[in-house]
Amino acid sequence: MDSGDTTWVLVSAALVMFMTAGLALFYGGLVRSKNVLGTMMQSLAAIGLVSVLWVLVGYSLAFGPDRWLLIGGLEHVGFSGVGAEPAAIAPTVPHSAFATFQMMFAVITPALIAGAFAERLRFRGYLLFVAFWSIVVYAPVAHWVWGGGFLGVAGVGAIDFAGGTVVHIAAGASALAAALAVGKRTGYPGGVFVPHNVPMVVLGAAILWFGWFGFNAGSALAAGGLASSAFLATHVAAAAAMAGWLIPEHVRHGKATTVGAATGAVAGLVAITPAAGYVGPLPAIAIGLVAGAVCFAAVEMKPRLGYDDSLDAVGVHLVGGIVGALLTGAFASLVVNPAGVAGSLAQVGRQAVAVGVTFVFAFGATLLILKVVDRTVGLRVDEDVEETGLDLVEHGELAYAFRERDRPPGRAPLEMNDAELAALREQLVLEAAARVLDSMRAEAEAAETTEPS
Repeated sequence: MDSGDTTWVLVSAALVMFMTAGLALFYGGLVRSKNVLGTMMQSLAAIGLVSVLWVLVGYSLAFGPDRWLLIGGLEHVGFSGVGAEPAAIAPTVPHSAFATFQMMFAVITPALIAGAFAERLRFRGYLLFVAFWSIVVYAPVAHWVWGGGFLGVAGVGAIDFAGGTVVHIAAGASALAAALAVGKRTGYPGGVFVPHNVPMVVLGAAILWFGWFGFNAGSALAAGGLASSAFLATHVAAAAAMAGWLIPEHVRHGKATTVGAATGAVAGLVAITPAAGYVGPLPAIAIGLVAGAVCFAAVEMKPRLGYDDSLDAVGVHLVGGIVGALLTGAFASLVVNPAGVAGSLAQVGRQAVAVGVTFVFAFGATLLILKVVDRTVGLRVDEDVEETGLDLVEHGELAYAFRERDRPPGRAPLEMNDAELAALREQLVLEAAARVLDSMRAEAEAAETTEPS
């Protein structure tokens, strides 16, 4: 074993865990203020729930000894046999370090799906969905690609360095299924659905970008030249994708938006994920440019297609994942990674097979899981709850209480009846409107007292 490799893998695991916190900020800033805590809670809860499930059974199903090229065995249930000895797949680091690193991938993947149904899902329904999805969808797909299953080198021969198929296409296909099954937000698309805190979005995107170095470069599982190459490819792809998004955005709308820059960078990070350890910097730039433009076009088409993907999980993760997976097959180089494959039309075909199998399986399994959850604990909140906001009704909190009188009066919000909740909502709306009017009045008075030059 190598202490440098072990250090790098552990640091990378921490970086990937930090990405889930970045996702919470990114998604939290994109929703309306009445749903920011509920949205961030979905990412936070995934860290706790999926981590426990990963130790209990998830890791064993994903990376245990292969059974019929479809699923791992139960030899590692409860992390049995996962200790200080090296893992076969990562011979220079402790088995526990590799399993922990993979745990963080399992954590963030279902959290990505939450962007498709933000602002309208019951919290208990979300928890049950994530639990089922992690075991039924994520673990098998991870095994198929990385654990010796039929999509990897032992079967179809698809390559996926850090999770373009396992993470982004699986999550994106599931996000599409969830958006269709849960339905549109009340009032969408006619209402006002704008990000409530753009600086929070930018901070979240920056943390995601930072953490993605652990996501991609850490997947080398060693501190060496391949990790360095993946690190560089990750960065330049994200940078290029920002331009790939902003240029068509400016052409179409006459503005290059901050949210567009942040989303474009994330699209590039998604697309370079499967390719990071197989391509050099110039192909990485090409992948980023293509991904930024194609993901922008996908998001622009969303209203025409008629589904409500609240935070563009489909347009960024599904579409970006597909772009990245296919272009990995085109640009992969044995010079960059002698253990990989050479880019060719045949390899693009293998990548397409992996994309298609993952999409069909994740989409269908997600629809089935959502139906089970809806029949048991329920999926969608009532319309009046959606109007009030998930923060207050589902969690009994307000994200922003700048003054004491902004805090819920008397009893805790969860103990209030419908009339009390309506009164509280009306009070908060009126006070917010009063603050805006006071500010406008002050600006008008200042303008009147200023003499023209």
